Amino acid sequence: MYMTGLNAIQVYVPWNFHETVEGVHNFTGDRDLEHFLDLANQTGLLVILRPGPYICAEWEMGGLPAWLLQKPNMLLRSADTDYVQAVSNWFAVLLPKIKPWLYINGGNIITVQVENEYGSYYACDYNYMRHLRTLLRFFLGENIVLFTTDGNTDKEMACGTLEGLYATIDFGTDTNITEAFKRQRRFEPRGPLVNSEFYTGWLDHWQDQHAVVDAQKVSRVLGEMLTMGANVNMYMFEGGTNFGYWNGADHDTRFRSVVTSYDYDAPLSEAGDPTEKLFAIRDVIKQFRNIPSGPMPPATPKFAYGFVTMKKVGNISGLLNTLSPVGPVKSQYPLTFEEMKQFYGYMLYRTTLPRDLSGPTPLISPLNGVHDRAYVSVNGSMHLCGQVFQGLLERDTMLVMNVTGQQGEIVDILVENMGRVNFGSKISDSKGLLSNLILGKDVLTDWKIYPLDIDGAIAGGWPHSNSKKSSPSPQKEPLVGPVFYMGTLEPNGLAWDTFLKLNEWTKGQVWINGMNLGRYWPAKGPQQTLYIPGPLLSTTLPNNITVLELEGAPPHLRVLFMDRPQLNATADKS
Repeated sequence: MYMTGLNAIQVYVPWNFHETVEGVHNFTGDRDLEHFLDLANQTGLLVILRPGPYICAEWEMGGLPAWLLQKPNMLLRSADTDYVQAVSNWFAVLLPKIKPWLYINGGNIITVQVENEYGSYYACDYNYMRHLRTLLRFFLGENIVLFTTDGNTDKEMACGTLEGLYATIDFGTDTNITEAFKRQRRFEPRGPLVNSEFYTGWLDHWQDQHAVVDAQKVSRVLGEMLTMGANVNMYMFEGGTNFGYWNGADHDTRFRSVVTSYDYDAPLSEAGDPTEKLFAIRDVIKQFRNIPSGPMPPATPKFAYGFVTMKKVGNISGLLNTLSPVGPVKSQYPLTFEEMKQFYGYMLYRTTLPRDLSGPTPLISPLNGVHDRAYVSVNGSMHLCGQVFQGLLERDTMLVMNVTGQQGEIVDILVENMGRVNFGSKISDSKGLLSNLILGKDVLTDWKIYPLDIDGAIAGGWPHSNSKKSSPSPQKEPLVGPVFYMGTLEPNGLAWDTFLKLNEWTKGQVWINGMNLGRYWPAKGPQQTLYIPGPLLSTTLPNNITVLELEGAPPHLRVLFMDRPQLNATADKS
């Protein structure tokens, strides 16, 4: 970024990343914000900090922690007493860490954004924005420049701006920039013209076409803004990856989950490599300021490690002792993820068939209460070979499926949280079974609900550490329904970036050496490969791969490590 000629880096602070459990704060490892600020400082970059508390960013719940949903009537992003108290507690931890890094205190943070595009939220609560202004001034002092960012409409600028906060605007390449900056001027008569989010690309949802924004268009519009003397922040310059369960989702007409890659067609790729767009941008910036001399840092080396054949570990229902060490909670009716205090990932709901089903019988989610995807198997634990995967229910799209079986047989419903809505009015997005399921004419009751700590088990070495003791299940079992697989990538002396392709696998989650790489869903696309940063790999020890396939694995059970990404489903399917 420095070598491209940028002088500042703008970065979000996701509250839920640092306070996943209420009252427990984590600023270590990849959550070390101050180390990041220090790296920027050593590089010679100023920082524009966006501490939220809401950040959008296609990130889980827009950065708000899911534990806020334990108070069901809380109005998020408003002056609601409980919400404001939680924000105040968080800012009392975060902002004192930030204060020494302010420019006025000898650091590199020049400005701090208040909230994030608040004008696009229906609440339009000025008391909330006033409260944030007070908090930020209290912890950071009166001399720091606070600003807001809002979309290019009068309504958004009216609801998102506040006296004492410098008003900026955001827009992409398809905008009349003169009109947009005129609008900023109406709300902010004096001071710099600022586009706080100039869109260099766009996000992908599953099933979308991969978003692409033309490099020449980006560089041309950038040049026009700089010619006007405006200040421009490029969103994104480097997008990176929604590792683990951190992807967000949108909900306009229906729930749409954001893919794992946040490549964004940005000037730096998901793997941090310069693209043609970056060089086009650098050529424009060169005309307006002196840029550092010397070569652009090269792309990090990539390696195609080739195929690894996976072997079956077992279906989730037979692994509950390992995956749910605390055991189930019994409840007459289903409980949500939030009520169970498990905020991310997967939970298993177990009950029994209330009667013999003589033929296929509809299982219905009448209130669209499956958030977000439910994988239904019958006869879960009596004898595992007899477990039959019957199909799935999905939020907004599949509210009914057929089930067969005998009275007393076990029904296991694995529910996947596919990421909470991060934008708009539906951000209070509880997960799990939010309402009753009806089978034929019976309401299903008497549930055992298993919280699943899959990540904890895998971080502890499972299933590879167990594989010596138990032989893998016989391969004749059908490879359908939620099943774990394990494999090993043998070390070859290199720990280079690579991309994992799960050709003909359906949908699931992948871990390598205990790190949750995120979700794959090649059947829907557009994303076909998962990015693996080189430092996750060992040059000397076997690299452990774990796959949770939710629907059905291919007979070949192979995964492929490639030296380049495929983010577009229309790309080569080989």
